[in-house]
Amino acid sequence: MAEIARRSAHRYGHRPTMKDVAARAGVGLKTVSRVVNGEPGVTADTERRVQEAIASLGFRRNDSARVLRKGRTASVGLVLEDLADPFYGPLSRAVEEVARAHGALLINGSSAEDPERERELALALCARRVDGLIVIPAGDDHRYLEPEIRAGVATVFVDRPAGLIEADVVLSDSFGGARTGVAHLIAQGHRRIGFVGDRPRIHTATERLRGYSAAMEDAGLPVDEAWVSLGPTDPEHVAATVAATLSGPEPVTALFAGNNRVTVTAVRVLAGRERPVALVGFDDIELADLLGITVIAQDAAALGRTAAQRLFRRLDGTAEAPETTVLGTTLITRGSGEIAPPEGT
Repeated sequence: MAEIARRSAHRYGHRPTMKDVAARAGVGLKTVSRVVNGEPGVTADTERRVQEAIASLGFRRNDSARVLRKGRTASVGLVLEDLADPFYGPLSRAVEEVARAHGALLINGSSAEDPERERELALALCARRVDGLIVIPAGDDHRYLEPEIRAGVATVFVDRPAGLIEADVVLSDSFGGARTGVAHLIAQGHRRIGFVGDRPRIHTATERLRGYSAAMEDAGLPVDEAWVSLGPTDPEHVAATVAATLSGPEPVTALFAGNNRVTVTAVRVLAGRERPVALVGFDDIELADLLGITVIAQDAAALGRTAAQRLFRRLDGTAEAPETTVLGTTLITRGSGEIAPPEGT
């Protein structure tokens, strides 16, 4: 056991340093530094010995220490809602592509829609000296970031606005998109339209509900409170909510789903019903084209790219006042939103 522990201690936890390389190659520390950093003043034979020592030891340059001396860590943080949510895949990739183009590393994590976890994660990234943050907010009070922003940590909020602080924000047009989607259902002849969305404390959920309400008002249609639900988006809750809107003496004939998770569950519920129910979802979903699901699509990649570009402009010294950028959405008709209501409804 002692021998195993000795071997493990040797194998793990000790990274070779430039001193180790210098000792192996039989040269001075400054010579190793010149080779590692591509500086002149080293003979071909000496460089060969140093490179052989580097390869043998598995040495890697400590870029963290190097960039810290320059005042930048060449890293940015991304705080997402849920890493497993398909919506955040293209958003995260777009941020990473912009970061990579600027020679920076992206570090991301998930808040799981918990404001306290968001706070802990954002501050942990700041403690690791990221140059900037892109945050998809879970909470509605971001004053905890004010000291970090004053200290020079560029910060951009995406998908939802910051709470109680002035900051750059990049949003999709949730209100306009929902209004368009519901107006599309009304144009098919529907008068009883249900809305199922995320929790009411979430900005996008309330904006999409506002768009739904505006479209109904534009058409002079009343809204029964039984048709509208904001709450958790787990499958059990959404399935029960959708089933409730489809029951009773005057069930809805169409549904507007407030996000991709709601849409997926709604598709499953509606698939088992004899009477067809029209459906429009906010956010595109995988296989929606094959399943014929009509959606209001937002460009997640454009959200991430725009937010990252704004972040790096801040890091490059842009001193403009914080601004809010709103990106448009697109109605994609595939069949489910074009189902007419049953005759007599």
